[in-house]
Amino acid sequence: MTTAQAIAQHVETLPEAAQREVLDFVEFIESRTGPGAVHETDAGWSTFSLICAMRGMEDEPSPYTVADVKESFR
Repeated sequence: MTTAQAIAQHVETLPEAAQREVLDFVEFIESRTGPGAVHETDAGWSTFSLICAMRGMEDEPSPYTVADVKESFR
């Protein structure tokens, strides 16, 4: 018996209100782990990667000055 089958078997014995609660929980789990969800480890890795890439750049001389800016947004 697969995990999905075992879950279905248990859910069938529950009253309708409890089945709705199980469905809400499943949808919550999907929202955390679905393809559109940002995983905490991914966000942490992105931040770490950006910090590492930018480290030391503040000490480098800039090849551009304010005079090089052609368009200003205010």
